[in-house]
Amino acid sequence: MSLPKVLCFHLILMLSAFTGAANGYYYSRWAKCIHSSRDFSDMVFIDNYIFNKDVFIQFNSTVGYYVGYTEHGVYNAQRFNNDTNILQQERAQVESYCKPNAEIRQSAIADKTVAPKVKLSSVKAAGGRHPAVLMCSAYRFYPHRIQVTWMKDDKPVKSDVTSTEEMPNGDWYYQIHSELEFTPKSGEKISCMVDHAGLTKPIIVDWDPSLPESERNKIAIGASGLVLGIILAAAGLIYYKKKSSGRILVPT
Repeated sequence: MSLPKVLCFHLILMLSAFTGAANGYYYSRWAKCIHSSRDFSDMVFIDNYIFNKDVFIQFNSTVGYYVGYTEHGVYNAQRFNNDTNILQQERAQVESYCKPNAEIRQSAIADKTVAPKVKLSSVKAAGGRHPAVLMCSAYRFYPHRIQVTWMKDDKPVKSDVTSTEEMPNGDWYYQIHSELEFTPKSGEKISCMVDHAGLTKPIIVDWDPSLPESERNKIAIGASGLVLGIILAAAGLIYYKKKSSGRILVPT
């Protein structure tokens, strides 16, 4: 079952004066809309009247009327309940306030998905039972629910796996890292599979043990430089031939 989702609205008013030091009296009103279903069928509206952090009156849509918790609160709750206009207005908040705002939140935030970027790399072993450690990192994804699975020869691996929780970046995105300790075997295929709501199918990244990542990067950079050099040399040769074809040689 999904966690309850809460929409809050605060109306805070400082009522009385400070008497010298830090003694103040605060009255606040805190309205909350709570639901856990996607169709908002279980939506609840709660309206709290608070004095110095203590709730003294509350309206709960599941109850349908005001309830007082102090002498002053009981008096005013009865007064509110006897006012048909106030009571009807509060009872209508589920439909008029909660559901429209929950729909906006759900379409703008909750229903959005961003697929993760996945990176598989070798990291230095920290004295474990195995000589090699791989790290599978998934990052910049939303929402936070994600599944990272290690596989050996296409079969899930449960042992020698250490994973972090989904960690927020602070910009709505999340990241997660999972490590696999293993002993390299000839011909063994090791993969990291990542599944997320933003993907149509899981991402599977196979580990290539032929070269360390740093060496593969050097080869890629060198190959790029070689291709660029060939292109520049070809362009220079073509330019030279065009210039040469327009010259007339005069014998001396």
